[in-house]
Amino acid sequence: MSSLPDSLNFPKEEKKILALWKELDAFRNCLKQSKGKPRYTFYDGPPFATGLPHYGHILAGTIKDIVTRYAHQTGHHVERRFGWDCHGLPVEYEIDKTLGITGPDDVKKMGIEKYNSECRKIVMRYSKEWEFIVSRLGRWIDFENDYKTLYPWFMETVWWVFKQLFDKGLVYRGFKVMPYSTACSTPLSNFESNQNYKDVTDPAVIVSFPLDESPDVSIIAWTTTPWTLPSNLAVCVHPTLTYVKVKDKSTGRIYIMMEKRLEALFKHEDEYEVLKRFQGKELEGKSYEPLFPYFAKFKEEGAFVVLTDTYVTEESGTGIVHQAPAFGEDDYRIAIAKGVIKKGQKLPCPVDDTGKFTSEVTHFAGNHVKDADKFIVKHLKENGRLVHSGTYKHSYPFCWRSETPLIYKAVPSWFIQVEKIVDQLLANNKKCYWVPEFVREKRFHNWLESAHDWAVSRNRYWGTPIPIWISDDFEEVVCVGSIDELEKLSGVRIKDLHRETVDSITIPSTTGRGELKRISEVFDCWFESGSMPYAQTHYPFEHKREFESAFPADFIAEGVDQTRGWFYTLLVISTALFAKPPYKNLIVNGLVLASDGRKMSKRLKNYPDPQQVVDKYGADALRLYLINSPVVRAETLRFKEAGVKDVVKDVFLPWYNAFRFLLQNVERFERENGSKFKYNESETLTSENYMDKWIVSFAQSLVKFMKEEMAAYRLYTVVPRLVKFIDMLTNWYVRSNRKRIKGETTNEDCLSSLQTLFDVLYTMIRIMAPFTPFLTELLYQNLKHLINFNPRKCPHTQSVHYLMFPEPNESLIDRDIENAVQRMQAVIELGRVIRDRKTLPTKYPLPEVVVIHKDEKFLTDVQHLEGYIKEELNVRCVTTASDREKYGVKLRAVPDSQELGRRLKNDFKKVADEIKKLTDEQLKKFEEDGKIEVAGITLGLGDIKVGYVFSGSSASQYEAHSDGNVLVLLDVTPDQSLLDEGVAREVVNKIQKLRKSAKLQPSDDVVIVYEVSGSARLNDIVSTHREYIEAATKQPLKRKGDPLSGQLVIEEKAPIKGISGSLLHLWIYKPMDGPSSDEPPNCLYCNVALLCDGTATYGTILLENPVGKNSIGTRNDLAKQIGLLFNLRDRKFHLSCADASLDSTFSPTSLHKRLVVVRVENDRTSEEILRRDISGPVVPFLNVSGDGDKVKGCVILKNPTNGVRISISSLKKLVRGITGFKTTSLSGKVVLAGAPFDDPTQVAEVYAAFLNL
Repeated sequence: MSSLPDSLNFPKEEKKILALWKELDAFRNCLKQSKGKPRYTFYDGPPFATGLPHYGHILAGTIKDIVTRYAHQTGHHVERRFGWDCHGLPVEYEIDKTLGITGPDDVKKMGIEKYNSECRKIVMRYSKEWEFIVSRLGRWIDFENDYKTLYPWFMETVWWVFKQLFDKGLVYRGFKVMPYSTACSTPLSNFESNQNYKDVTDPAVIVSFPLDESPDVSIIAWTTTPWTLPSNLAVCVHPTLTYVKVKDKSTGRIYIMMEKRLEALFKHEDEYEVLKRFQGKELEGKSYEPLFPYFAKFKEEGAFVVLTDTYVTEESGTGIVHQAPAFGEDDYRIAIAKGVIKKGQKLPCPVDDTGKFTSEVTHFAGNHVKDADKFIVKHLKENGRLVHSGTYKHSYPFCWRSETPLIYKAVPSWFIQVEKIVDQLLANNKKCYWVPEFVREKRFHNWLESAHDWAVSRNRYWGTPIPIWISDDFEEVVCVGSIDELEKLSGVRIKDLHRETVDSITIPSTTGRGELKRISEVFDCWFESGSMPYAQTHYPFEHKREFESAFPADFIAEGVDQTRGWFYTLLVISTALFAKPPYKNLIVNGLVLASDGRKMSKRLKNYPDPQQVVDKYGADALRLYLINSPVVRAETLRFKEAGVKDVVKDVFLPWYNAFRFLLQNVERFERENGSKFKYNESETLTSENYMDKWIVSFAQSLVKFMKEEMAAYRLYTVVPRLVKFIDMLTNWYVRSNRKRIKGETTNEDCLSSLQTLFDVLYTMIRIMAPFTPFLTELLYQNLKHLINFNPRKCPHTQSVHYLMFPEPNESLIDRDIENAVQRMQAVIELGRVIRDRKTLPTKYPLPEVVVIHKDEKFLTDVQHLEGYIKEELNVRCVTTASDREKYGVKLRAVPDSQELGRRLKNDFKKVADEIKKLTDEQLKKFEEDGKIEVAGITLGLGDIKVGYVFSGSSASQYEAHSDGNVLVLLDVTPDQSLLDEGVAREVVNKIQKLRKSAKLQPSDDVVIVYEVSGSARLNDIVSTHREYIEAATKQPLKRKGDPLSGQLVIEEKAPIKGISGSLLHLWIYKPMDGPSSDEPPNCLYCNVALLCDGTATYGTILLENPVGKNSIGTRNDLAKQIGLLFNLRDRKFHLSCADASLDSTFSPTSLHKRLVVVRVENDRTSEEILRRDISGPVVPFLNVSGDGDKVKGCVILKNPTNGVRISISSLKKLVRGITGFKTTSLSGKVVLAGAPFDDPTQVAEVYAAFLNL
């Protein structure tokens, strides 16, 4: 079979499929074909193109591709547009690193226009790589009709969105302590700061604050941020918890701290003396000496006092918290509430935009705050204010872009009032369907419940400018919602909306305040991505009706980290705009980690490059590995390359081999029967075979299950069932029906099994198409020529992805048959376990298997399928019974030592002894109830292991095993004849392994020669079982010394298991092609050579048969026969003959004995590889005659040379057709080894035996 090789290079084949899709323009054709169908709306979250895709992107992309492909296959029109996040920190941070920019002053010197120009250059740095990788992974998405957040029409919609929120009163400017990135010189939102926590070790210091009223008494506070101490304005205690005045016995100093936190300073009670106990509120209002002089003037305004608040805990520190309102959210809140500072008042905030101390802090000016910690600690020590110094390991937020520690800093920002709409957010969240649901109910719900107002402004440059123009006194504020509105207000028409364009535009004041200027901030890039449902279509300026009819989206998907990112911003903006959620269905995937459980890191190189994995195993294997893992249930996956390899080995290869096996036997069936095989998809299968009914029912049940589960977006239940089906098909159906499929029963039975196998494989290809788009396309392209399509159901058949998802045919679902086969499989699996336990390979036959079950229906099902049980377990007899006592089987219990030992400790021995004494009746009841009381302790099923024990004669005869439902007994006492048969199977095994070592194909005819030494018994066994060995290997077996001709391929000498001292010497010969006698064929013939893919394949065409009849005299007739011979159905090819003219008509005699060269269109294989030594037919033949030699003809026994021999039944049919059933002679020597005849006499004998002449 030229189109499907023995072994498949999956990555190489995938590249061919990509070329096919490109040639077909498959994705766009899908969209054209689905125009007018119900719309299915999908939003794609925009990634940044400043980095390459990682496994997280690949996973989310695969989920999106599967769901949207499935939506198309179920009759929907699915637009899939790729989006790019082009603004914000990821781009700016790259430019800052490249250009050495350290802060706003550097940008100011450079100029915003030039800075943004540099940003624009790298925005799409890796866009081509993204497009290549995404396409290589089989994802169909529109890159040409993409959206980018830098497009002016996208930015204009972002303005419109903000204007709507502004008009609703949801926008305000506030002074708030925010997470702040000193590396990027900008505040971050709360959800951004929660994205990247790391464990760090910080300095931990306790410092003293001497009370003004008693300078010898100091309040002591603990902090892990010494850099905030220069800005201290107060300390805070809990009002109702107990505090103590203590004397440090070692120094004589007196401190005030929380009683429950004494351990923070003292290791033992004898190190201190408690002088007084009191509640924290007694300290309120007491003033103290400032740590540093920088902001001492604030003391006159009420600073440097003790405050109270319940946020102080008894879990860490000294129970007293130092307050720096400019650098702590709670600090700021309490200071405002207690009047230490006033709203609008300038705060002590001596840290610039880059995180360095300003000149206000004279001792540490110019130092980055984190670097200044050590200098501050030293200064405190020198000035007698340091009580204790150490370190503290804790989890701390880092900038998600620069990977530098964040600080908290009071900055003016523009906010969206999220807290005002929290109830609406929670209500809309409940309207959405999440998979898995617990992420919505817990993680996302909890996040929404405690949502803060969203700071959407960033003090940056490369982004969508916030469209607010203000007067110098902030009293007049104008928010602009479109380019037209800006032109109307300012008189300036613009095409680009970036800062270099809009910053210089002013709007005349309507209240006499001169010119309004735009604020300098740009939008948080999350505001842009949260606006993408509207901005990607330029709503409401264009496509208004289309958007409104398709909103909210039917489906979105991203990683679990987006619960605080994109999922959140989408919901906030949609709720604020339209009071409804932006999506209906959402799949959340977990995180992909390195195999060691750590985050994937380029620096650590702890994960394989995705492109290399795809190049090695293929995109389909990577897709299925990711989808069939815990990560689809929002859990973490430890990525292991071996897992991708296992998908190829355990799923794709068995599936491919089953498919190849089908097509090989379809070709054989066509060749032997002279008719074409066709599958009619409109006809319902009517096979009466039990296993045919089972696999068809199983397939239809799978289709029904998939429809239900995909409707619920539960990919994590679908993929395991798909993988299980492949196992059922390859390891159960194909394996147990090989003889039927190979035509070794009857023609009708063979056709029935082929139609069944074709039907389930065709079904499987269509339902797997969204999951493994490449392999299903490859198989479909090799399958479609055999299908009679229904034009109404399948108007487009060029690609498997044009076909619709099959509807389940419930009339073919038979639960009884599925249950029966499941029971058969259980029996076989239990029998295999027993064989493994007793080290009895399946090739050694055993006398009997006994199946014991109380349910008569169970036993009847086993009886119906006992033939399969016999074959799979290699037993002579299957016995069913309902009474285990008849076989002397009793239950026996032993304790689970590990589980019970850990739980019961000292009581274990007593309970274990009692467990061993439990009777058969007690254990029976235990299995029914699931619990039992032993020695006063209630035990469950996990505490006791129940096994079986035999009594009487059965003790040595049987071995038992059970799955808790059915009990299987295997007779493990084979007699001598069974042992001999096992040895014969071992010989077959040796031969087949030797054939495999020689890289021989099943269709390769060989002669097997053997010689036995060291064992007369082995010699007798091989002689006695010769017919069985020949039937199993489908090759003739000869003794050493028997006459033969051919070329030695391989030889081996090896011992045989079970017979000590024996040696079996095997030789495998390949015979010479063609007849060895000089007798020519009765008929005119020509040889043909197919040139394709660098090789030449040979065959023979009979130009008449019988003599004088059925002549081939036209080019079309010859091409038709050649096409059938080489299976060139849908492929164009050309014919040529060096010694004869191939006109449209010709005389058969003109081609007699000639070589016709067949070349597939566009193939470049050279004719230099053609054989020049051909004399006579290149294939084995048999001359036949009948009716007193009046009728003469010829039977070709194998065609082409690499084909499969015809069966005896086909030989009978062909000879009858030629001779009219009156055969009088058979002549011609058949020398092709492996045919069931070696000389004319044997031919006659075999033929006579089969025809009963």
